Amino acid sequence: MGFYIKKSEDVDILILAEGTFPYIKGGVSTWIYQLITGLKEFKFGIVFLGSRPEDYGEIQYKLPDNLVHFEVHYLFAEEEKPPVRESKADEVAFKYVSELHNWFKSNHTGVLPEYIKKLDFYIKSIPEEVFLYSERSWNFILENYYENSPDQSFIDYFWTVRNIHMPIWVIAKLAKQLKNYKVIHSPSTGYAGFLGALMHFDTGKPFILTEHGIYTRERKIDLLNADWIEDKRTILQKELGELDYLKTMWVRFFEGLGRFIYTAADPIISLFDKAREIQISYGAPPEKTMIIPNGVDIERLGKLIEKREEEIPKVITLIGRVVPIKDIKTFIKAIRIVANHIPDIEGWIVGPEDEDPDYARECHFLVETLGLKRNIKFLGFQKIDDILPKTGIVTLTSISEGMPLVVIEGFAAGVPAVTTNVGSCYQLIYGGIDEEDKKLGKAGEVVPIANPSKLADTYLKILTDEKLWKSCQDTALKRVRKYYSMETFLGSYRSIYMEAVEKWQVLALS
Repeated sequence: MGFYIKKSEDVDILILAEGTFPYIKGGVSTWIYQLITGLKEFKFGIVFLGSRPEDYGEIQYKLPDNLVHFEVHYLFAEEEKPPVRESKADEVAFKYVSELHNWFKSNHTGVLPEYIKKLDFYIKSIPEEVFLYSERSWNFILENYYENSPDQSFIDYFWTVRNIHMPIWVIAKLAKQLKNYKVIHSPSTGYAGFLGALMHFDTGKPFILTEHGIYTRERKIDLLNADWIEDKRTILQKELGELDYLKTMWVRFFEGLGRFIYTAADPIISLFDKAREIQISYGAPPEKTMIIPNGVDIERLGKLIEKREEEIPKVITLIGRVVPIKDIKTFIKAIRIVANHIPDIEGWIVGPEDEDPDYARECHFLVETLGLKRNIKFLGFQKIDDILPKTGIVTLTSISEGMPLVVIEGFAAGVPAVTTNVGSCYQLIYGGIDEEDKKLGKAGEVVPIANPSKLADTYLKILTDEKLWKSCQDTALKRVRKYYSMETFLGSYRSIYMEAVEKWQVLALS
């Protein structure tokens, strides 16, 4: 079950990385790398949780010396399943399963059942082979199918139930075997957060949760737009606006996991105030929540300003993965409109294309269809130090974000931003941490989601008005230097880690 790349029996902070560091560049991975390299006084461990081995390439980061432990596990690997054999199910244990099922169905308004906090529930009471191969499990799935989704394909329902629940046993077994740490830190809820919560409930060790985007909300967006969950009912079988039951099952599952994880974690950290409000709306106890914004290396990025040409570059750069949630197509359409006014405009798309190859192909096709092959450049992953000095505007057209590092990094390098109104983007561009922040002015503009014409108009307004561009640049530099320094970011986590390690020491002595 998984493998080690580094192994140590003495880890201060164990980070649970779901689909991020060190196999995926940018975003949360960069944040994890910043923490490890910036807090050298702590010995870190990484537990990487991936989907399947074939979904990842080589390690993308040089592993820091104070990363002393690193192991890899896959949640959906075929070899993780137990061999097929007849299994007997415990009747009492299955009553608990029924109660748990009803708790998830009821939008989690009741009290969290105590037994789901215990590892033995997953490992002994309802072991994996019972869920997969027992007659009682089959009957349970069948009964719920007829009760909740008889108009849909049973095969689709059956495999949806299987796929939702399969990782639970992988995670429970992993939680049982992990021993070599003092403090748990998960950068998301989801499966990584579930692992952290189980470890906390089993050992009592401190569990810190940081949410960059709100995982539950982002998975809900993904699921509502997913074409791999197909509603095969006819128009006569469903009411207007009714959500496919299979998608509802996934949404309820992740909402329930979030509530479970919020119960275990302390503190529950978000990156900006709006995210904290969403966490509370999803069940996070307000007294546990706190805000720590991202930070960037202002001194290093500030030196990039010296590399800029005097003239504003006619380059608009989107730094991000080529995936639907980043809405690359809206960016491409906006560049088409801008090119009608500035024929030599360039739109740079800087990020990997391998996460969703079909979507990437669609984006390339759209570029060809709109006659933009001379204007749009797909550059793949690049060093931002090479990109930002040549950029006139940093942009994000996402439909969901947390606190995007690329915007803050752009500010530190003297580049204004135009983004959609998602995550912390409004706060970053117009200010919002306090009244002084708001008085600094605007560091760019925020536009509605999926609105190419508004996006294009805003690009044109900033690029063609040198006085406005320089005003936005000045505000960007002042804001990032005052509120988003790496020193402040690392200092906040240093304090949290030290307090958590002290809690562990008290626990170890008791």
